[in-house]
Amino acid sequence: MTEIPEHLRKRAEEARKKAAAKSGGDAPAGAEGDAPKSEAANRIPAHLLERSKAAKSRAAGGDEGGGGGTATAVATAPAAAATAAAPAATGPGGHTQRLLTVVKSGSIQDVKATPQDKVHVWPHLLGIEFVAALACTAFLLVFSVFVNAPLLELANPNQTPNPSKAPWYFLGLQELLTMFHPMVAGVTLPGFGLIGLILAPYTDRNPSNKPEDRKFAISLFTIFLMSWAVLVLIGSFFRGPGQNFVFPWNDGLFFEL
Repeated sequence: MTEIPEHLRKRAEEARKKAAAKSGGDAPAGAEGDAPKSEAANRIPAHLLERSKAAKSRAAGGDEGGGGGTATAVATAPAAAATAAAPAATGPGGHTQRLLTVVKSGSIQDVKATPQDKVHVWPHLLGIEFVAALACTAFLLVFSVFVNAPLLELANPNQTPNPSKAPWYFLGLQELLTMFHPMVAGVTLPGFGLIGLILAPYTDRNPSNKPEDRKFAISLFTIFLMSWAVLVLIGSFFRGPGQNFVFPWNDGLFFEL
């Protein structure tokens, strides 16, 4: 038979004493056992009481009765309840293992670095730019040894060349000067362009790099680039003496590098 814990035994004794005090101490043994039985039934599930009755009947052969049998039922029922309520501390297959030995460390500890799509400017970007600058410098040095610069003769201060054109990268601005007032062509329009370039990172916050997602920005830049290219071509090939409009296939080409 399973050993009954001490606290359950004391609880059963206290229940018997309370029942004896209520009945005046002269009740028969059967009545003495009914009070603790009914009181214990309020605290113990019915299926456990049935199990304890079956165990008692098998042990006593159905002959024992009175207070002794009831006390045994009351004592056996809490013991069975305590046995059933005890949680099973075993894992699958009856093995007892700690949690950290069952769970792999990779699932609770992130030991791998998170992949990123960004790199540091130094040394990844600046290193490549420095090598590219050295390569360009070496190429220009070797190229200048074998090829002379396209310089003209010495300038004559008594004779101004006609037409007098700026370098090709300034011919777009020079073409604007032939169309607008110098204040508009030389200050206002370039100022708007510089202010637009300054505000571009703050006004265009589209994070996508795909052309189909940036149709407005690409269209605007294409219009600006093509218009400036047209101004440079007109100033290079379609302006003759006096900055007059000429056709290069009729009057010749008035443009030199």
